[in-house]
Amino acid sequence: MITNLFGRGTRWRVTAARARHRFRDWRGERPFWAGLFTSMAGLPILYWPYARLDLGGIPLAMSTTSGAGALVIGVLLIALGLILWYQPHLRVFAGIATLLLTLLSFPVANLGGLFLGLIAGLIGGSLACSWTPAPTEPPTAPSDCASTDDPPGETGETGESRPGT
Repeated sequence: MITNLFGRGTRWRVTAARARHRFRDWRGERPFWAGLFTSMAGLPILYWPYARLDLGGIPLAMSTTSGAGALVIGVLLIALGLILWYQPHLRVFAGIATLLLTLLSFPVANLGGLFLGLIAGLIGGSLACSWTPAPTEPPTAPSDCASTDDPPGETGETGESRPGT
């Protein structure tokens, strides 16, 4: 089977491989999963207060007076997810703010987006608070420690015992 007729397609595969490697490097330098869970927590919190569902021809609306609160909380959670991706040094602030907004969404925004946004927000906030950046340089052994030939308590070169032992 001929899969590469006249050399076509190799450039696209190389470009795709480079993009995948760049994305993997970018993702490794920041709390990617925390930002994803935090952003995804905002979507069900935003959706349920404004959803219009038909159940067998009967309109079912979950819009309540909490619509404004759900809008603010959902937009802030999506913004915090983006902050985690593009400003990773603010991870502790964004993680604590995510946890607080998610807990606030439980009474304000239809049980935290019917528990979907609540669970995703708690996971994202916890991941953001616990993420630490990779060390930039490997730890080195201390070089200023003096090494001794004789272990403590042994006799010296002259055969006499050392003072204090």
